Amino acid sequence: MTLRVLVVDDQAIARAGIATMLDAEDDLTVVGQSRDGEDAVRDALELRPDVVVMDIRMPRLDGIAATRRIVAEPSTAVVLITTFDDDEHLFDGIAAGASGFLLKDSGPDLMAAAVRSAARGDSLIDPAMTRALIEQTVATEAARASGDSPAHAPAQVSAQSPTSAPALAGTAASRLAPPLLRAALDGLSDRELDVLDGVARGLSNVDIAQELYLSIATVKTHISNLLAKTGTRTRVQAAVFAYESGFARASRDAGTGAPR
Repeated sequence: MTLRVLVVDDQAIARAGIATMLDAEDDLTVVGQSRDGEDAVRDALELRPDVVVMDIRMPRLDGIAATRRIVAEPSTAVVLITTFDDDEHLFDGIAAGASGFLLKDSGPDLMAAAVRSAARGDSLIDPAMTRALIEQTVATEAARASGDSPAHAPAQVSAQSPTSAPALAGTAASRLAPPLLRAALDGLSDRELDVLDGVARGLSNVDIAQELYLSIATVKTHISNLLAKTGTRTRVQAAVFAYESGFARASRDAGTGAPR
């Protein structure tokens, strides 16, 4: 199946370069190019791409605000591209619902892999940005434990759904008191905790299925259920929830597998 991709960047040269890179892949086709977030929202509605590859810093409407509007259509995923000095936007992008994060100098293989991962419901974060994500999560957790305010608290981006736990919206989890985080965690079944452990370790659906001796379809069902129960919308948000709730750290301290 050929994946349809929309490329968004306010710089014409960068936009054309990314489009050319992705179009060279046999299973990817660039169906459009947008020059800013406003155009991206409009073009995404019109062109119905599977994945939007979008810069963060743009005029009129930035990539994070555009992501919030684009992912309202569940059939479209967003991969954000950024520069080294944009680490502070990583958490905001997660909260907005992005499925992947890449540096602008990522090579064609990593860029294409991020698009494919987003299209199948997985997430891919550039290895150079993963450290920033973990460090910010740990800093937030430490600040909460000491009673201080986190240095960077992402904005709440969604209201509570009547059919879900309090809306964590990814890093909006850091605005919830620990008892609420724990309540959301306690609502997960043992098998959902096992799957969350795999998500927090960055495993794909295939990896989780092999590790837990489950079918890929069953893993997808567990992921859908745990996203709904924790109020998160993407695997990246679920991974952040796992760390901010203390689950991932407890799992690592206990050895292997999810804590019981």
